[in-house]
Amino acid sequence: MYERALAREKAARKEAERILEEKSRELYFKSEELKVTNKKLESTVKETTTELKGVFENIVDAYVVMDLKGDVIKMNDAAEVLLGYSIADAINLMNLVHPEEQYNVTKGFTTLLNEGAITDFNVKIIIANNSTRLVHINASLIYDEKGAPVAAQGIVRDITEFRLLELQKERLLTDLERSNDELQEYAHVVSHDLKSPLRGIHALVSWVKEDNVGKLDAVTLDNLDLIETTLEKMEALIADVLNYSSVSRNRVIYKDVPTQQVLVDIIDLLHIPEHIFVTVDKDLPVLKGDRARVQQLFQNLISNAIQYCDKEKGLIHVSCRDDDGFYEFAVCDNGIGIEKQYHKKIFMIFQSLHTNKNSTGIGLSIVKKIVDLYKGDIWLESEEGVGTTFYFTIPKTFTDGEAQS
Repeated sequence: MYERALAREKAARKEAERILEEKSRELYFKSEELKVTNKKLESTVKETTTELKGVFENIVDAYVVMDLKGDVIKMNDAAEVLLGYSIADAINLMNLVHPEEQYNVTKGFTTLLNEGAITDFNVKIIIANNSTRLVHINASLIYDEKGAPVAAQGIVRDITEFRLLELQKERLLTDLERSNDELQEYAHVVSHDLKSPLRGIHALVSWVKEDNVGKLDAVTLDNLDLIETTLEKMEALIADVLNYSSVSRNRVIYKDVPTQQVLVDIIDLLHIPEHIFVTVDKDLPVLKGDRARVQQLFQNLISNAIQYCDKEKGLIHVSCRDDDGFYEFAVCDNGIGIEKQYHKKIFMIFQSLHTNKNSTGIGLSIVKKIVDLYKGDIWLESEEGVGTTFYFTIPKTFTDGEAQS
């Protein structure tokens, strides 16, 4: 009986040893697998750490990590260059804040603690060399494993020079606006002062002709007529220069402008010779713009077509097509045409390619300036002896902050 019990115990021990050996073998293989996995994880962590270190060290802007008291824990090279301190100096960022900014910084820090981040925060600081810099900050909190804030990190950019350039630009724009106002006022004064003597001379010439009816020879009368024509041209030139100088973006108020009615008014207003016919497409659009400028634009183009018509039957046609965000207008004539080499030159002030007693060389430059005012484009297609078509575009809407009503 004893021997039977001993045999059973021996058999049980042997089975236990077998099971233990199998489990040990399994554990060994699992251990080896874990070793391989751990090596892979260690390699990945090392690579990631190296990448993060590279980003941290090579980021262009200053990067700073501080505890919640403001003591700097870590910063990159750009931060050391900006602040003039190294991590060994044990600086506290709150001590760098300009005295004028204490309230703003306290308010910003409160926002950081309550909301977890602050963006587009500008503040003046005093760096190591005692100079004042304006910096732009985006910062966020760093939390521990329990979700409690333990530190803050931020990207700091020096915008001192940028802000100085902005202020300089604002001053230049203010000075430019003032100069434009003074120039326009001067143009009005000069226009008035020049027109008065011209009208006086014109009146004197008329009196000379009236007082000497039948006494003056043909040459003298021709010369007096030439003087009157020159005076009229000079007066027209003064008026055009004044119109050109008055085309100013700052004085444009955008309202509904019914193009169809504007063209009807222009045709009624202009002196159109009997041999010239002006036609206009129906259902032209309502533009957003300044009616006076729109009328000036079309009137100059139509007047230009009339002046340079050399056909027995002159034809001028105004049309428009809708092209997505803008309207494309065309003013087509069958006049003398323009050589291609002059297609850009004619838009320059005082550039008139043909001798014409009624032309001051400013009309098309006014057209170009008005189209530019409305952020449109203008160009032409022409063939000598056949005619010319001027094209220009006007946007349907304006999104640049211009006054609209």
